Amino acid sequence: MQQITKSLLTAGVIAGPLYLVVGLAQALARPGFDITRHALSLLSNGDLGWIQISNFLVSGLLVIAAALGIRRAIEGRGKSWGTLLIGLYGLSLIGAGIFKADPAMGFPIGTPEGATTMSTHGMLHFMTGGIGFLALIAACFVFARHFASLGEKGWALYSIITGLIFFASFIGIASGSGNPWTILGFWIGLIFAWAWISLLSRRLMTELK
Repeated sequence: MQQITKSLLTAGVIAGPLYLVVGLAQALARPGFDITRHALSLLSNGDLGWIQISNFLVSGLLVIAAALGIRRAIEGRGKSWGTLLIGLYGLSLIGAGIFKADPAMGFPIGTPEGATTMSTHGMLHFMTGGIGFLALIAACFVFARHFASLGEKGWALYSIITGLIFFASFIGIASGSGNPWTILGFWIGLIFAWAWISLLSRRLMTELK
């Protein structure tokens, strides 16, 4: 049984690096994509859009597996709500892969710079993403209480900081200002959030006997 738990937690360890590396590689290689202007979701469009769609789907499945592993590995606060919220984030990634973001701000090449039309699938992408981000933010605070109840102040503080940074970055990107700092800030928030999932999964793996 512990081997199953370890396998599930391993999914959580690799989910973040996979998502970020695949996303960043595309951001740097796709013609017309500007990492300071365009949200990562826009990569789902164009001839190579299947790469980012696959990134969403695979990462979502890995996060759901991680949530199941975390649920099996912990006791006390966070076991129910914390893992449910992480699982919801995984589901939102799958939803983001199914429902593509609309082309915008000149990407893919040929898209009008001022394109503002939002389709049904674009709206669903926005909604599922927003729900998932808020779920992961909430999960950080739930696990902060979990670690505080165990007297582990370091992990409690780390979880709070991650939640606050990701929340601030989400508010920035949701404002729709298009400011380069909000886009870069969201990248920072994503890195913190994914690192938290990976490190939490890794930490619980090392505690298994």
